[in-house]
Amino acid sequence: MIDINESVMQFLLALIVVGPLLGAVAALLPAPPGLKGKSPEQAVLRHGVTVTGAILIAAIVLALGFDHDQPSKMQATTDISWIPALDVRIHLGVDGISLPLLVLTALLTFLCALYSYFKMPSGPSPKAFVALLLVLESGTLATFAVLDLLLFFLAFETVLIPMYFLIARWGGEGRAQAAWKFILYTLLGSVVMLLGLLLVGLEAGTFDMVALATDNGRSLTASVQVIAVLAIGLGLAVKTPMWPLHSWLPDAHTAAPTVGSVLLAGVLLKMGTYGFVRILLPIAPDGFADFAPYLAAFAVVGIIYGSLACLALAKQGAKGDLKRLIAYSSVGHMGFVLLGIATMTPTGVNGALFANIAHGLITGLLFFLVGALKDRTGTTDLDTLAEETGAALYGKAPRLGGLLAFAAVASLGLPGLAGFWGEMLALFGAFEPAEQLSRPAFLTFMAIGAFGTLLTAAYLLIVVRRVCMGAVPQQAPRLADVQTYEFAAWTPLVALTVVAGLWPKSLLGLTDPAVQQLLAGGTR
Repeated sequence: MIDINESVMQFLLALIVVGPLLGAVAALLPAPPGLKGKSPEQAVLRHGVTVTGAILIAAIVLALGFDHDQPSKMQATTDISWIPALDVRIHLGVDGISLPLLVLTALLTFLCALYSYFKMPSGPSPKAFVALLLVLESGTLATFAVLDLLLFFLAFETVLIPMYFLIARWGGEGRAQAAWKFILYTLLGSVVMLLGLLLVGLEAGTFDMVALATDNGRSLTASVQVIAVLAIGLGLAVKTPMWPLHSWLPDAHTAAPTVGSVLLAGVLLKMGTYGFVRILLPIAPDGFADFAPYLAAFAVVGIIYGSLACLALAKQGAKGDLKRLIAYSSVGHMGFVLLGIATMTPTGVNGALFANIAHGLITGLLFFLVGALKDRTGTTDLDTLAEETGAALYGKAPRLGGLLAFAAVASLGLPGLAGFWGEMLALFGAFEPAEQLSRPAFLTFMAIGAFGTLLTAAYLLIVVRRVCMGAVPQQAPRLADVQTYEFAAWTPLVALTVVAGLWPKSLLGLTDPAVQQLLAGGTR
């Protein structure tokens, strides 16, 4: 780690939040100040790569300058009065909980910009595409960096419009209906969430998340905590997405362009679970404890439901879509995240945060790979991939087939890869939940969740067998294997999946002290 002045750290965090927004404005100018290309379209795509690359570098420098000896302490903080009448402040900061999510968001957005430079989705002008991508990045990064409830809500909502247009204008078949379903579900959930945030802020006399977490619910009555958890939790559950509020997700993923699916799965879903950890657990602990068993029950139902849906799609003759299957798998994986949070224990919450990062890396890679398959074969239909153009992918495009198998076994939780630790810790948390929770109930949830891991392994291995294995007919055309730009976009995800799996302390060393402090009574 390197020693960086606190004022420089503050500047870096502000740049990370505001920089993409400035880049989005610049992308819409008649001559964007990006690197010159052979055409205006190429120039603006290079501009997107340049801006997202600069934000990624800033995030890495911020991580290197972060005091890893005090990950529970808010660092790089900025606290400026914005709306004095409501005591709303521009309050930014980062700790061991938010830092990994900031770096993950910056990395995935840069990889999406790089991938789009070589494989731009078909649709309108690249100017609008790049601008929307940068606005989406700014909103997501701000969600993980702001420490004021109303600013959190504004950042939380900022991502909806760019993602709506990315699906509606650059998506595939059924994109209009999928985009409308996405925005209607999330907006309705957000309206309820706003009421809960206002209730907390007005009752406690402050919207400052650090002060509220330190107060640990003492200024809120039991009834206010219950109402706040119900209202805020509903909005967060839609974005997560928690069963049965998940039905917008498969359509959105199926219709979205490749980079839209990567960002939707890799970072947008994490905003909901981050809100559970950052807001509800420390600010309304008693109210959260009342709802924790129900949250855990919905979580394990989501695990089983998502796995069974994937099994049905993977079955031969089911006309299953591979993108849709991976979307349903996210419902199951995020169920483990919610189960870990519901345990209200350091073990479970650490597992949830680890599973968040692992899911972003692995599912982002899976959507990249499925997008590459569609570019080569023109389809993501499993029957078509298995029986006509994509059978025996190991023989037709061995590197692509190997990467798909790697991502699948990482997603099913193979020990030694990132997907293993988060789900295991979430189950361990359910084995010994917080004292105020029913242990027999959580033991039941743990058993159901463990059964879900078997179902996950089943459908992913079926996909690998159907798409990757088999004899290659002599007359069968070969598929283009992994291209240089694809190798550049996917290698970081593969490497980090291995590193996080072999060295879990790289993440847990950051999150654990911050989680311990959060559950004990807020952040410092």
